[in-house]
Amino acid sequence: MGKPRMNRDQFYATMAPLDEARLRKALWTLYWRGSAQLREKIEAELAPEEHKPRAGKAKQPVDVPVLLEEVRRFVELARAGAYMAGDRRVSPKERTRWRFTFTGLVEEAGKALSADPACGGQALELLIELAVESRDREYFRSEDPMAAARFVVSDAVALLWSSYREVYGFAGFAERAAPQLIRWEAEYGWTRYGDGPTAEKETTLADVLTRMLRGIDAWLDFTDRYLAALDRLPQGGSGKPAPWHDPAGYARSQRTRNLATWHQVLLEQLDDAEAGERLDRLVTHPALNGPELLYLRARLDWRRGKADSARGLIRDALDVLPGHGGFRAFAEEIGAELPERARRVAAR
Repeated sequence: MGKPRMNRDQFYATMAPLDEARLRKALWTLYWRGSAQLREKIEAELAPEEHKPRAGKAKQPVDVPVLLEEVRRFVELARAGAYMAGDRRVSPKERTRWRFTFTGLVEEAGKALSADPACGGQALELLIELAVESRDREYFRSEDPMAAARFVVSDAVALLWSSYREVYGFAGFAERAAPQLIRWEAEYGWTRYGDGPTAEKETTLADVLTRMLRGIDAWLDFTDRYLAALDRLPQGGSGKPAPWHDPAGYARSQRTRNLATWHQVLLEQLDDAEAGERLDRLVTHPALNGPELLYLRARLDWRRGKADSARGLIRDALDVLPGHGGFRAFAEEIGAELPERARRVAAR
C-alpha cells in the first residue's frame, strides 16, 4: 500500500518551516512535471485577480449576428488556407490555436440555437460543413483535425436537427435535413483514422435519423424529401449512370458508399406495398452508383422473391469488391455462386 495522504493540518505543518524560495521550487516542480490538468489549475491560481472569473457573475448572452460573422470569417479563412501558412490575416500563434477558436465557435453556435434558431443554425451548419471537408482537405496544421478538436460531428448534427424539428416542425426539419444527410454522411466517420476517443463517440447520421423518425408516416415523408434532394443533384434526375471509373461515376459511387447504412435502414423500414415505388426509385436513382447500389438492389429483389436476379446482382457487386465481407455473407446466404476473384480472396 502507498503512503497515506496528509490531511490539511498535517500538510500546513509540514510546509511551515519552508521559506519562499523552497515553496516556489516545490510549486515549479509540480507545474513542470505535473499533468496538463494540474498545470491548468496552477495557472488559474497564478492569474491576476482581474482576469479570474467572478463567482456568481451572469454569463453574457451570445450576440448571434456577430457570432455568425465570426463563423463565416473563420470558415472563409480556413478554406483559403490561411491557417496553414503564408497569409497575414492569421498570425502564426493563431494557426497553432485554431482548434480552440473552432471549439469556442461551436459552443457559442450551440447556445445561439435557442436565442436565434435561424442564425444559430446557419453558424452550426457552416462549422459542420467545414468539419466534414477537413477530413480530406488540408485546412489546419493537424494530422487529424476533428480528433484534435474533439469535435463529434454526429452529436452536432443531432443537436442541429433537433432544433430544426422543434422550431420548424417535422416538414421544415425534413426539408433541411435530407440534403444535409447526403452531403454530411461518412462511411467511416469524420476523423481521418477512425480511432481514438472522438471516433468512438461518433455514430452514423442514419442512427441519428432513426432515433428521430417515429411512425411510418414520418419515414415516408422523409424518404420523399430524400429522393427529391437526390433529384436536385447535378448527376441526378435522369440519364444512365456513368461507369464507375470516370469522375462522375466515382462521385456517385462514393456518395452511395457513404449512404449505404441509411439505404439499408430504408429497406428495413419501407419494404411493403405502400413504399414499393419509393424503393424502386431509390435502387435505380441516377445520382447513385457502384457496388453498394447493386447490393441494395440484390437485397430488395431477394425480399420480393426474385432469387435469380438477386444472385446475379450480388455476383456483379463482388466482381467489383471481391473482399467485401457483407457482400460475400449475403451471397452465401442466398446460395449465389461467388465470382472467381471473390473465391480467391475468400480462400486467402
